[in-house]
Amino acid sequence: MIATNADYHPVRVFKALGDENRLTILLLIRQQTELCVCELTAALNLSQPRVSRHLAYLREHNLLQDERRGQWVYYRLHPELPEWVQSVLGRSSEACAGLLAPISQRLDALPDRPVSVDCS
Repeated sequence: MIATNADYHPVRVFKALGDENRLTILLLIRQQTELCVCELTAALNLSQPRVSRHLAYLREHNLLQDERRGQWVYYRLHPELPEWVQSVLGRSSEACAGLLAPISQRLDALPDRPVSVDCS
């Protein structure tokens, strides 16, 4: 799906970022480049349906892009995010460092993480 400038109206973006779980998902994916549902579920200690709902919301608002590789679906920031959205995520990441640190440690400690292989 090709994103347009209308997709990134500030009200839509900030509404998406207004949920702590969605913001955390975006910041983790920004930090890790890409993650799959199982990684986010374990790192955030949330149910798979709940994580999937948040991911669908973020994808529908063109903040994330997904790619299926075998049995895994990986999520990454949408490549057409405007600079101002990237800047907001960068500043938010700095401001949320204390929140992200233990979640990132849980993510790094996960055994049997799916191996991300770029198939392009």
